[in-house]
Amino acid sequence: MKSNSETADQFGLPYLTSLLSYPFVQSKVQKIPYAMAKHRRLLPIGEEDGYLIVAVADPLDLEAIEEVRYFTGQKTREVCAPLNALEEAIERCFHQQEQATTQLIAELSTNVRSQVEEGAEYDLLEQTSDAMAVRLLNSILTEAIQQGASDIHFEPQESGLSIRYRIDGVLQTRHAPPKDLTTQLIARIKVMAALDIAEQRLPQDGRIKLKLGVRHIDFRVSTIPVVFGERVVMRILDKGNVLLGLPKLGMPPLVLSGVEKLLQMSEGIILVTGPTGSGKTTTLYSALMELSSDEINIMTIEDPVEYKLPKMAQIGVQSKIGLNFATGLRHILRQDPDVIMIGEIRDRETAEIAIQASLTGHLVLSTLHTNDAPSAITRLIDMGIEPYLLSSSLIGVLAQRLVRTICPSCKKKYTPSDAERAELPVLGDGSFYRGEGCDACLGTGYKGRCGIYELMPMTTPIRRQIIQSPDAGAIRTATQGTGMTTLRTAGAELVYAGITTTAEVLRVTSAIEEI
Repeated sequence: MKSNSETADQFGLPYLTSLLSYPFVQSKVQKIPYAMAKHRRLLPIGEEDGYLIVAVADPLDLEAIEEVRYFTGQKTREVCAPLNALEEAIERCFHQQEQATTQLIAELSTNVRSQVEEGAEYDLLEQTSDAMAVRLLNSILTEAIQQGASDIHFEPQESGLSIRYRIDGVLQTRHAPPKDLTTQLIARIKVMAALDIAEQRLPQDGRIKLKLGVRHIDFRVSTIPVVFGERVVMRILDKGNVLLGLPKLGMPPLVLSGVEKLLQMSEGIILVTGPTGSGKTTTLYSALMELSSDEINIMTIEDPVEYKLPKMAQIGVQSKIGLNFATGLRHILRQDPDVIMIGEIRDRETAEIAIQASLTGHLVLSTLHTNDAPSAITRLIDMGIEPYLLSSSLIGVLAQRLVRTICPSCKKKYTPSDAERAELPVLGDGSFYRGEGCDACLGTGYKGRCGIYELMPMTTPIRRQIIQSPDAGAIRTATQGTGMTTLRTAGAELVYAGITTTAEVLRVTSAIEEI
């Protein structure tokens, strides 16, 4: 069977490996409906000498090309492109316009207001408001995905519904739809997530699977009753935006080589620490991808399983039937694993089983919610773990945070004050940078995120200190001379490099006590 490029050569057609720079794709000119473009696998990308230039995946599909001519009323010239490039161009071309959701809310507000003011009787069979809610919810979900949001918050207030997106780790208020649509919007979400729409007194959890073009996106849905109705939070799990693989995480070379060295160990516990939303799960998944091979049995116990990984057995916690981390971990040990990943160590029982697993020849990866790496030791001892067990089983702790990076479109140089410099370790001189705020970053001055890391491998002085006094401050003192870079210092390096700002580093490291 001939490839696209061979078929293009046979018919004398240009072969384009990328379509994103062509006029119709850049300006989002849509000559044909999305359904036709997707089904027929073609897209008009420009005009030349009165001809419509159409990119096709299959130049032999003459019926599809004829359909475009009939629909547009224009003569066509064909170019050939690989299917993945065509699908990317189709998604970009039909990308929802900026402010589309705001405009839709304005239209719906006018419609709802006019209906109320006129005192018209509602026909329950028409379900007009439901149709409005469906259109609005689709627009909100599309906008949130396109803006790179990780969560959508639907918050009922006395005056109406407030909708906020969490973008780059920070909540931003986006919309306030008509109060009349609040109930329909919440009901629509619950229907999509297969929740009980009649139950409004108890919290519920569900899941939604959707497509946006060629992207498959999962939503974790959580509802909880509040004073003015039901509050809903939707966590967006976009597999297309997840970069799995340690080299893709942007770790400094010394941290990356240190983590890779720990992963080469055949037994022991590696912990990743940080608050919720600091990227711990992505780091663990990336580590597992580095370890993945046909010779190794990798098993995980998670709450919940966020992304499905190849060549691994992943177990989701089911608290209602008694399948928690400790129970699942016991049964995993009977499955002859080489590597075990525990979503989180929450209690003494789970910690004890994890330690026993590491002492019997397993490599265990897990997370803890602590501010920095030394505090992980203190937290486990507070759970009731004996210091001598920790000193012999723990092989390394990686603390991390995610900081917002300065928007490249509005990045400006400025001279910081002495007070601002005093907040960070002195690593250099010169100017700092910040974002002025523009359309590209939605006025925030930030676009995207990167990680800052603190790796604490277990050295002999640290092991001795754990047995003598497992105080976080004393353990941090014992790390001096080991070359460990603290989170604050790692953040300062990014500030001096013009990648992030002083305010952003202080925001994510304010709870950490530096020695």
